[in-house]
Amino acid sequence: MFDQILNPVHNLGATVALSLVPLAVLLVLLAFFKVSAWLSALIASLVTFIIAVVVWQAPVGSTIKSYVFGSFDGIWAVDWITFWGVVIFNTLSLTGSFDKLRKWLVSQATADIRAQTLLLAWAFGALLEGLVGFGYPWALVAPILIGLGIPDLKAIRVAAIANNAPVSFGALGVPIIALSTVTGLPLMALSGSVGKVVAILALLPPWVLIYLVAGKRGFREGWPLAIVGSFSYILGQYPTSQFLGPYLPDIIGSIVCFAALLALLKLWKPRTPLGFGGTPIEEGDPSRESAAGGLSATEIVSAWTPIAILIIVVVAWTGPWSPLPDVSLFTLEVDAKSALGNQTVASAFSFAPFIGGTAILASWLAMLAFLRPGTGIIKQVFTRTFTQMWGALLVGVFIFGLAYVFIYSGMSTSLAYGFSRIGPAFIVLAPILGWIGVALSGSNTSTNTMFGAVQATAGKLLGFPILLAPTLNSVGAEVGKPVAPQTASVGVSTSRFVRNEGEVIWHNMGWTLVLLAYLILIGLLYYFFAPDLMRI
Repeated sequence: MFDQILNPVHNLGATVALSLVPLAVLLVLLAFFKVSAWLSALIASLVTFIIAVVVWQAPVGSTIKSYVFGSFDGIWAVDWITFWGVVIFNTLSLTGSFDKLRKWLVSQATADIRAQTLLLAWAFGALLEGLVGFGYPWALVAPILIGLGIPDLKAIRVAAIANNAPVSFGALGVPIIALSTVTGLPLMALSGSVGKVVAILALLPPWVLIYLVAGKRGFREGWPLAIVGSFSYILGQYPTSQFLGPYLPDIIGSIVCFAALLALLKLWKPRTPLGFGGTPIEEGDPSRESAAGGLSATEIVSAWTPIAILIIVVVAWTGPWSPLPDVSLFTLEVDAKSALGNQTVASAFSFAPFIGGTAILASWLAMLAFLRPGTGIIKQVFTRTFTQMWGALLVGVFIFGLAYVFIYSGMSTSLAYGFSRIGPAFIVLAPILGWIGVALSGSNTSTNTMFGAVQATAGKLLGFPILLAPTLNSVGAEVGKPVAPQTASVGVSTSRFVRNEGEVIWHNMGWTLVLLAYLILIGLLYYFFAPDLMRI
């Protein structure tokens, strides 16, 4: 068994600097040289391999195995979910089901810009994030908001800020699955800890959204919308994350939020409807009525049915009562001895054929039975999905190979040991690392893959509750999404800001820093007053 080396160059500062080289290469290629994500991940993974073998003296054969096993995990644990999630999204789009759902939601909003924003940016955006992620909530929500009278740059910011809270559970829970894979921490435990932090984080964005679209005046009569919008999302998201896992918190949270906001608007409406900027307007906008498209009750039910199918199949398949996700046909593994203590560090791939991605495939097949699309549409679905996803799928292969070698060689242990020398103040740095990671890489999943094990080890060395630092990494990454160049490039694809992401990122920056400061306070709250909630 390979024995890891904690300080291979006999200088802790230089060791930490060398261990950061692969991450720096990845982030510099992405953020400054604008190299595509899959190629950046491939180059960075090769750099990681060379440093692991030459500096950390990891054996070549075992390191190759570690890389291969990590790539297998990237394909099966992450790509298998994201691919079928995007297939579902494209199926709903090409069959018109999603357009019907969008039209119905627009028709349910009053003319008040505050209600429109919470229904369409907050709740509908969470649904989109839960299904597919990757910046699509911005791309689809921003044009709707522009059509409702919000200037385009401000509409993109509203869509981006509304997208904050759902990101950790985005794309059917892939960021949490990645975090569990690289840290070895139980998936349900991480889902629960992230859910606890997101439940507090989600209290703030609805208030920010109302301020962004209606100013201070928006709070006078609009505060019930903020309260119902935040607590209803949490009411769906929180128990789902605690008891059902990471796949559906966003989707169920968004549906509960829809129901609560629509019920509120049936019973109560602001006495003075406001337009963008807090200007009083008249209720009853004819353009909004025509946008509803005159959907029948049957069409509305048919638009919601595929979402119901997804929830039923995934809950039945992946819930704690189901034995399917635990079925494993074989395991491939290569081990090392940690430089800190005698623990075994394993690079392992376990082939479990009935994991979450397979459940999502099964739900898509059930949707096909309901929607009955023609073969031409199905062909379009796969063509569009491969066109959109091939680069992201390769990222999953290379970034997990990088992460496994980073962990197996001992580089992550050395980096975590260096971070632990900061002392308890690292609790403030943990969410900032997540924010920086996603701001440069563009992906919560990649950020968790790169920094998750480092955060977990540093937290353990400092005596933090075991789940706290990796959880703050993940939620810090979701807070940084509005300033992530890759996310912004997708998010502006339906606006006039194509290839001008810098202006959008700068416009979003201030509010992401506000949310980051709020997250740091949440982390301190759990560290000092509720540490037991972050233990297994």
